[in-house]
Amino acid sequence: MVAYTISEGGSDWRKVITMNAITKQIIGDTLVDVKFTGIAWQGNEGFYYSTYDKPKGSQLSALTDHHRLYYHKVGTKQSDDKVVFGADRVRRYVGGYLTEDERYLVITASISTTGDELYIKDLTNKSADLQVVVGNFDNNNYVIGNEGSKLFIVTNLNAPNNKIVTVDAANPGIENWKDFIPETENVLQPSTGSGYFFANYLVDAISKVRQFDMNGKMVREISLPGIGSAYGFSSKKEDKEIYYLFTNYITPATIFKMDPVSGNAEVYKKPAVLFNSEDFESKQVFYYSKDSTRIPMIITYKKGIALNGKNPTMLYGYGGFSISMTPGFGVTTAEWLELGGIYAIPNIRGGGEYGEKWHLAGTKLNKQNVFDDFIAAAQYLIDNKYTSPDFLSISGGSNGGLLVGAVLTQRPDLFKVALPAVGVMDMLRYHKFTAGAGWAYDFGTADDSPEVFRYILKYSPVQNVREGTKYPATFITTGDHDDRVVPAHSFKFAAQMQTKQAGTNPVLIRIETRAGHGAGTPVNKSIEQYADIFSFTLWNMGIKKLK
Repeated sequence: MVAYTISEGGSDWRKVITMNAITKQIIGDTLVDVKFTGIAWQGNEGFYYSTYDKPKGSQLSALTDHHRLYYHKVGTKQSDDKVVFGADRVRRYVGGYLTEDERYLVITASISTTGDELYIKDLTNKSADLQVVVGNFDNNNYVIGNEGSKLFIVTNLNAPNNKIVTVDAANPGIENWKDFIPETENVLQPSTGSGYFFANYLVDAISKVRQFDMNGKMVREISLPGIGSAYGFSSKKEDKEIYYLFTNYITPATIFKMDPVSGNAEVYKKPAVLFNSEDFESKQVFYYSKDSTRIPMIITYKKGIALNGKNPTMLYGYGGFSISMTPGFGVTTAEWLELGGIYAIPNIRGGGEYGEKWHLAGTKLNKQNVFDDFIAAAQYLIDNKYTSPDFLSISGGSNGGLLVGAVLTQRPDLFKVALPAVGVMDMLRYHKFTAGAGWAYDFGTADDSPEVFRYILKYSPVQNVREGTKYPATFITTGDHDDRVVPAHSFKFAAQMQTKQAGTNPVLIRIETRAGHGAGTPVNKSIEQYADIFSFTLWNMGIKKLK
């Protein structure tokens, strides 16, 4: 049996279709109005999923803030699905999954994008109640696996860089937790497979992977083929092979197969990408932000490039929600490099590259740090002759769109082109739409206090476009079905920019139809969009013919 979700028009709202994986026959009714969900099968009988009540008013802009976990029995009507968790109080994000042996149902619940409650239920005991493991939203916690009644939990409780603890499911409270893989100076992103734990550590945003046995003893450090990002290392306990993926900005994602006993690995599959990695190089540098914080950045370009300040450069950033910008190959990035461009990504605060402390240093009343870090990255590229203000573009999407909008209004002199995508541009009202209120842990809201209101007002892009200012050439992109960051953000920002632009640089907005926040965008639409983005960028830099 398999259940899969589809999005119509790019919206976050999904339909769930159940199919017999052998016969390809669709089973039962299609579930509708499902949002922000996983699918967790319990045997072949049914699965757990999460969703909100369908909102009153516009399904693409109305508030959605009461998430619940449901159980669907295959062959029954969706209207008969029972609420498993979340009926008692509002939680904005609820998820459910089973341990590999299907003994425990694990439920995580949160009111924002950081911090969650943790619950378990022993499914082998029909009379068992839901047990509270963590009853507050102060930290991030999830069950990564179990060995009988012994639970392995990943947490950042008293460990901003994450650690793994163990506890018996009969008494799972935090007072009984014991360290299994302790916190280190580097961020831990673990996985399990073949009866081992694989600890993927971020060292200046670069992967270092260590293998541990079920007793917490280190077996080996995994030899990776270079400096970059490794993902995977996940399988069932009985599997005799482990697969993982390695990539960086000039290496297409290559899958490796490893014997977890000997540690021997070989290439399993390499993508057929028409890109010669040998012609390009990536270099990690460190620079200092406005408050002297040391920031890493990876700069990628064609070998032998002249550092004369005239290279078309794209500076990409995000800086939020503890999301780490780790090296990874992308076809659109490869195209930019082949066009002669430089591509740079700094690991600015607000991300997760250095753990929760790094994240918190870019949230709420520290949000300006994120913009300062990005501006300092631009200044580094200029000072070191990689580019100059006439050849520098800035790019980012969603929270990264906010970054671009804030930075271009604060330092319009520093950039030639700005490319904000699906950005959160009206920071005074973002929490009034769809699931926006869940981002308050990072941003705060204008309703919190006069101090927070004034702080947000200082950088909110829509409110900081000034009459009589010469702004960079700006190309705003959004989708008409974006119900994550509703397109009204981009519409208002475009209107302000077009009305108040004092210079001759164009300000355009590109609105894709039947498209949302990005996920599920058809390849042909992506090609069309990036052709427009690259053309706009190079044209406004005065590069009208490539060599």
